[in-house]
Formats: sequence, C-alpha cells, structure tokens
Amino acid sequence: MSNQVIRPARTLQGSLVLPGDKSISHRYAMLAGLAEGTSRLSNFSTGADPHSSLACMSALGATVQSTPTHLEITGTAGRLRQPAEPLDCGNSGSTMRMLSGLLAAHPHSFTLTGDASLTLRPMERVRKPLAAMGLNITLTDGHAPIRIHGGPLTAIDFETPIPSAQVKTAVLFAGLQAEGITSLSESIRTRDHSEHALRAFGATLTRQGDRLFIPGGQALKAIDATVPGDLSSAAFFLCAALLFPDANLILDSLGLNPTRSALLDVVAALGAKIRILNVEEQHGELIGTVQINAAPSTLTSPLKIEGAFTAQLIDELPVLAAVAPYTRSGISIRDAQELRVKESDRIALVAKNLTAMGATYTEYDDGLDIPGGQNLHGGIIDSGSDHRIAMAFAIAALRASSETLIEGADAAKISFPEFFEHLEMMCPA
Repeated sequence: MSNQVIRPARTLQGSLVLPGDKSISHRYAMLAGLAEGTSRLSNFSTGADPHSSLACMSALGATVQSTPTHLEITGTAGRLRQPAEPLDCGNSGSTMRMLSGLLAAHPHSFTLTGDASLTLRPMERVRKPLAAMGLNITLTDGHAPIRIHGGPLTAIDFETPIPSAQVKTAVLFAGLQAEGITSLSESIRTRDHSEHALRAFGATLTRQGDRLFIPGGQALKAIDATVPGDLSSAAFFLCAALLFPDANLILDSLGLNPTRSALLDVVAALGAKIRILNVEEQHGELIGTVQINAAPSTLTSPLKIEGAFTAQLIDELPVLAAVAPYTRSGISIRDAQELRVKESDRIALVAKNLTAMGATYTEYDDGLDIPGGQNLHGGIIDSGSDHRIAMAFAIAALRASSETLIEGADAAKISFPEFFEHLEMMCPA
C-alpha cells in the first residue's frame, strides 16, 4: 500500500467534474447486464468497486466494451449464465449484496467472494429476505463466501430491520423476477437510486407512503444514460471548502438526488455559502452545478447528526468527523453503529486518527462528539485500507500545522482514483 504526504494548504480554488456516482454505476451495470439490448453509459465511475460489478456481469454473460467516451454493455435478456469461477466482488459490499438479489431467480449455482475486508462484513441482513422468497442461500459464519442455488422465487412483504439501500436493492432485484408482487417498507428512507434505475430500464415500480411495490416477471430494456458526478466523492472537497475563508469551488454535473443531498444542508449549516445552478433531470436523477464559498458559521452549539439524518449521511460521516475540530462549534454524531461494519470500523479509525493529529473527542458505541475550535498538527494516519478514511484525513491535513503522512493512501482507488491528483491541483501548499 502506498503512502501520501499532505502539506498544509493556502486555499481551495477551482472547478471539478467528479467521476460518475458509484451507487448509480453499480445499479446501471447490473441492470444493463440483465436487460435486453446494448446500454451506453457515459461518465461511469472510475472507482474499483463498480468495476467489480462490471466484471461480475461479464462473467454472467453480459458483454462489456469500453470506448473513449462511454461503456457499452450488451445484456443477457434476462438469462444469466453459469459462471466458470466464483464471482469476485473485490472490496465491494454493494456488489455482493445487490448481486445476490439479481442472481436469485436464475437456475444455476453461484459463489460470491471478495477480499479480506469484504469477507468480514455482515451478510445475514441480505440472506434472510432472499431465503424468505425461496432462495437456497448459505453464508460462511454469517459472512462471505455466499453460496446461491437459484430458482423460482415467491414475492414477500418485507420490513427492513435496518436502514440499508443495499438490502432494499437486493429485495427489489429479486422481486423483479419473482412470482407475485413484492412489497418493501423502510422506517427510515434510504437513497432511491435503485427505484430510479429500475424505472429507467423499463420496470414498473410504485410507492405508497413508506412502502414500495414491484411486480415480478418483468423484462428490462437497454438505455443510454450519463451517470451524474458522485456526491459522496464531492463531499471531500465540499468539506475542504469549509477550511479556507477565501474558498471558491465549482462542481459541474453533480448528482443532486434529494435522498443524498442532506450533505449540502450540513455543509451550509457549518458555514458554507452554496448556490445550485443549471439543474436538470435524467432518468429520475437530478444533476446540476454547485458553487460553494466559505462563510462564517452561525452555529452556537454542536451540529447534531442523528436518526434519519445519520442514515442519509452514512458515507459522508468520516470526512465530516475529520473536519469537525476546525468548525466553530463541533459536531455530534449518533445512531451510526453501521460505521462499525463498513470497510473498517470507521468510528474507531476516525478516533485513532483524530488522536494522531492532536484532536480531543469522545467516542461512543454509535458515534462521536467532536468539539470545534481546535488546532491540529500533522501526524501519521492509519487508513486501515479504507478509502473514505484515507481521503477524509487528507482533507483534515490541509489545515494542520505541519505535514501529514497518509498510510495506505491508494485505498482511495476503490471509489475515487483521481482524488489526490485533484487535491493537489485545487489546494496548493
């Protein structure tokens, strides 16, 4: 694993177009591989995780070709083939959980595996609803490898026990191919990229209150689409803008899905002045240009992130925690137990790295209290091979009093290979 030195920066200035949204890229890759015809996808994510999904779909019979401007995915018209080898999901929990639902109705045997980190993450949450639909699915001590013997499925009515867009997607993908109408409800609404993607590929899907309904036996048709810029990748630069009084950042063609845009509300509350321009809709997803400048925060007490707010911000919490010491009043994070079972224990790693930079905080089972108004020094950061930890503390390092070493910095390639190149360009030392 490579290391990266980050030196304190003077400012943040410039314009960026972010790589395609990772969540949307996963879903488009899978549905395009299942659909009839050839889908053409522009601005597909450059991260390693969505390319794990592409590789799995190729192993299942889809044809994937890359051109200088887009990806072409010729689907299997609903007939996935028996793969010659186990399906390698790499580091991607999204690939493993969502693909389990996509595979469930197909009369073959599948083994899903991944790297050391992925084989430690909990998979019972996706096994239970799929088994209730009639799938023969087994885990290894609650984890991957996952073994699936596909076949006919029966619709279920499912109440999601924890907020999880991945589990929701697995159930919807299975329900698409089941007998009957599958319904699913969420006590806390998660990101709705799957709903938009399914409709884009021609599926019928309805919502009544907090419950989704998807009839089985539906066929999908190929689409042409441009993947919006990834808001979770943009989060690092949005938070960096909070650190410099003269910051001026423009993000073009950025995804502004309302189930993801809570981040913009948080950044504004922490002192950013945000303008949103040129908004349009493509396949149900909102895309626009965001301009952000730093402004004095008006908060007089810590910003509280809890409940549904936490679920909406789950991927952005590490970088918010990393910049919290520099904010005026600090940040309090609760109901974030899910961070304990991501690519790493993100709460523990955030705490460890805040200590390395001289910050004070209080750690809880489900979050952190991080006071504002602190001055941090450089330190040695343990990324834990976690892409979001590596990038989060690279942002914190921009305002430290001395240089910082990020160990395992190339973990950023999982979601944002261009991150350090963009950071150097936008934040001169």
